[in-house]
Amino acid sequence: MLKYFLFWIAIAACIGTLSGSASAIFLLSLDWVGQVRDAHLWLLGGLPLAGFAIGYCYHRYGSGIEKGNNLILEGLYSPQPVLPLRMAPFVLFGTLITHLFGGSAGREGTAVQMSASLATQLGKRWSLDAQTGRTLLICGVAGGFASVFGTPLAGAVFSLEWLFRRKIDPNTIFPAFWAAFTAYWVCDWVWGIGHTAYAIPEVAPLTLINLGWMIPAGIAFGLAARLFVEAGHGLSRLFNSISYPPLRPLLGGVLVAGIVYITGAYTYIGLGIPRIVEAFETPLPWYDFLAKTGLTALTLGSGFKGGEVTPLFFTGATLGNALAAYIPLPLALLAGCGFVGVFAGATNTPLASTLMGMELFGLEAGIYLGLACLVAFIFSGRASIYASQDLGWKKSLP
Repeated sequence: MLKYFLFWIAIAACIGTLSGSASAIFLLSLDWVGQVRDAHLWLLGGLPLAGFAIGYCYHRYGSGIEKGNNLILEGLYSPQPVLPLRMAPFVLFGTLITHLFGGSAGREGTAVQMSASLATQLGKRWSLDAQTGRTLLICGVAGGFASVFGTPLAGAVFSLEWLFRRKIDPNTIFPAFWAAFTAYWVCDWVWGIGHTAYAIPEVAPLTLINLGWMIPAGIAFGLAARLFVEAGHGLSRLFNSISYPPLRPLLGGVLVAGIVYITGAYTYIGLGIPRIVEAFETPLPWYDFLAKTGLTALTLGSGFKGGEVTPLFFTGATLGNALAAYIPLPLALLAGCGFVGVFAGATNTPLASTLMGMELFGLEAGIYLGLACLVAFIFSGRASIYASQDLGWKKSLP
């Protein structure tokens, strides 16, 4: 036992340091490209060419890594998980280019892929066994998620829960938590990278009536998650019918840029964090969640790079904001429940989502957050943004 702890204290700390540093560099770069894009919105006209460049680089030099997070899941399910080191720089620059030219995408996929790629290189270098290699991969996922969102508890649990197997290997629990907290400390304390602050200033009293209102809200969040997933997968299948891969993001870029130019929907490009913050403060147009879902599905489905989680946060927060007109609960509470509820439904991680909500919004709203995540998880059915996710017993749901 002592040997086990000493080994993983050292190895998981090393992975956490790499993950936290990679996320810090990524977040700094992402903030810079976002500022440049917002100051020069004409860059949106270059989105088709940017898409072609991304598609060509992956087609010509990135064979085998285009699956992204699904490749990580396949590695976790395989006997010997090893991810190519080139996955890290490819997804980093692909995501930065996507955001610079106005694509609608997130960031967690980039952080997780970079961290997981770096983590597995340790196992390859030291010729570790397959089980230890999978634990390294879990540590990489935990570190990347924890550092990019500033939620170490959720990051650790997410790395274990998203596998969606009935049994969790107890030997992976301590390394996952240690890597997550190390990555969080390195990103926040060493690099000084802050994270967006959200607040739920008023939590409704815990009554049966108030808790009962979480049922229809959770159903709405679950259906929104299902819509997000189906839209993304459907458009991905449609674009994959184009035989030459670089043409897929080129066409997607034309459609995204055209839609944004015609409608003036600049609110929905990039991460959309300012709009998420607004969702906790003031009523917004009811269609915000649909607009973000559509543009994100078009961006990522055509082959641009980034993540789905922050767009899921956007979709959930704005949907919760819209539901406040019909459900007699505080606006910020519904926005927070939607923020994590849609995420839970689309990733099948209700426990990690609940913990994330409590880390971001405070413990007072925990019961509401947990109930929203559970109901959304159930009513999202077989939906998952990760096509390779093993859904286990959830396959029996409608």
